[in-house]
Amino acid sequence: MKVNTSLETITTYIKNNKALSWVLGFQAFRLALLPFMGLMPQDAYYYLYGQNLSLSYFDHPGMIGYLLRFFTDIFGTAVFVVKFADLCVTSLTLFSFYTLASYFLSKQKLQRAFILVASTIFISILSFNSTPDVPLLLFWTLTLLCLYKAIFEDKKWFFILGGIAMGLSFNSKYTAILLQFGLLGFLIFSNRYRKLLASPWLWSSLIISAAVTFPVWYWNYQHEFASFVFQSSERTSSISEFKISPKNFFGAVGHQMFLLLPVLFLIFVTFTFKYAKRALLKFKLPNSKTLFLLAFFIPTFVGFFILTPIYWVKLNWMMPSYISGIIIAGMFISKKLLKVQLIFSIVFHLLFSLQILFYLVPIKSDDTWVGWEELAIEIGSLEEKKADTFVFSNDNYKTAACLNFFMDEKVFAQNIIGLPALHFDYLGDNLATLQGQDA
Repeated sequence: MKVNTSLETITTYIKNNKALSWVLGFQAFRLALLPFMGLMPQDAYYYLYGQNLSLSYFDHPGMIGYLLRFFTDIFGTAVFVVKFADLCVTSLTLFSFYTLASYFLSKQKLQRAFILVASTIFISILSFNSTPDVPLLLFWTLTLLCLYKAIFEDKKWFFILGGIAMGLSFNSKYTAILLQFGLLGFLIFSNRYRKLLASPWLWSSLIISAAVTFPVWYWNYQHEFASFVFQSSERTSSISEFKISPKNFFGAVGHQMFLLLPVLFLIFVTFTFKYAKRALLKFKLPNSKTLFLLAFFIPTFVGFFILTPIYWVKLNWMMPSYISGIIIAGMFISKKLLKVQLIFSIVFHLLFSLQILFYLVPIKSDDTWVGWEELAIEIGSLEEKKADTFVFSNDNYKTAACLNFFMDEKVFAQNIIGLPALHFDYLGDNLATLQGQDA
């Protein structure tokens, strides 16, 4: 009797909470695939971050490395544990998104937005692949949560928490600097809340956000601002050339349609034109809550899209805008369009699972999850046969990072022959000890 009662309770709960059921279903599907996922070079590289703790790192701040170190110290060093860390953090992002969206949407629209975000390919990518975007999306969402409560519910202490969350976002990825711009932009354009520009709580929030990022700045100060120079010099030089490239633009469109799926991407485009037209032609801004969401959507999504004709914008750069963008999309999407989105999602995820399980289409790139452990075993066998040798890889960072994950012996990168190798240049290895050895 108790079993039947429990089953009835679960069945009733699922019927009354279909959105949660969909989300849990997607996450359960992702969890089920984790044991079959091999190591990606990004997983290995950011794991290397965590094994070489530092205030910051050459190409990114260190939050993703700290998270991987935390999980692997607790559960052990294994590919599954690395992937599980990504899945756990992304799941926290999903449920933080649900809380945030509940402040803007009715129950029905909230459920649609929740299903929308969980059905996307970008959530799957974040759940499977270690990148700085994994913690960035979590702290970005928490920042918006805190700022909402500080501004719209007049709970000033949330400005302090918002400042901490903004700082942790920046400590995840430099893109988070757009949070401060979004906050100030909202207050400047909001007639009702512009007075907060004079509030000490606002400026305390911004000061605290800067203070939390101190480790990143101090590491850069110690290393001649190497990370900031690396992230800015190549990009600014490419933009300054100002070469129109339709390929870059349509490539960005294709990437975004893949990450969001076509229905959601087209809704993004539709409401962007709608609000832009109203603002530019009729000089009308949306209500305060929608303006708040747009303030954290436009700089990232529209801003990067504007660059696409002259610069190759990477597919993950726009991800932070998805948080507020999907909430706005939830205001517009119909039940019919949501069903179409789900069909696209199910088809893409089934194809993805077949690729993971059976490797149907060979990937002609080193950005693959197949073969790294086998390569490490083969190289280990060769190393045993030849004494007084060391292993290094002349391919930037990927092979060296993957081999270091699987091998007990130290594997060096191309910096030992004078070529740049990202953070391998800053590990402090005494390369003089390699003199006289064969490679």
